[in-house]
Amino acid sequence: MAVKDRDRFSTATRLRLLGEQTAARVYRSQTRRQARRSRLTGRAALLALVVCSMVVALAYPMRQYVAQRADIADLKRQKAQAQQRVEQLRDLKARWQDDAYAQQQIRRRLHYVLPGETGYTVVDPGPVKQSRAEQGTARRPWYTNVWYGVDKSDAARQ
Repeated sequence: MAVKDRDRFSTATRLRLLGEQTAARVYRSQTRRQARRSRLTGRAALLALVVCSMVVALAYPMRQYVAQRADIADLKRQKAQAQQRVEQLRDLKARWQDDAYAQQQIRRRLHYVLPGETGYTVVDPGPVKQSRAEQGTARRPWYTNVWYGVDKSDAARQ
């Protein structure tokens, strides 16, 4: 036993035991650290932060871009409508420069007749022969009908 005790207290034996204990502690702490370590590393967190900041930074310009594209499309539609209206007005101007069209419109709109022609104006008898029920007097109260009659007779005198 003396040899074993002497081996136990030798420097080489003590250094070997100390190295084994230290290695056991290091490996044990690494396994604990790995077990506690989350899946989110520092690089992944930084990458997520950069991506989120890029999304936030680009959200407003993208919204403006989409809104401006919609405005451009609307202005193009308005331009096409304006060009169509200009074409219609040019056609109308060309028609009015034709003497036959101008004479036709003057006769129709202003009721002009050429010398030797007889002009007629036809009055539609439909509205004159409406009954009181059709005029809506039956649906109104009596005092409204009286006031309507007073206003109508007053307007006829002027």
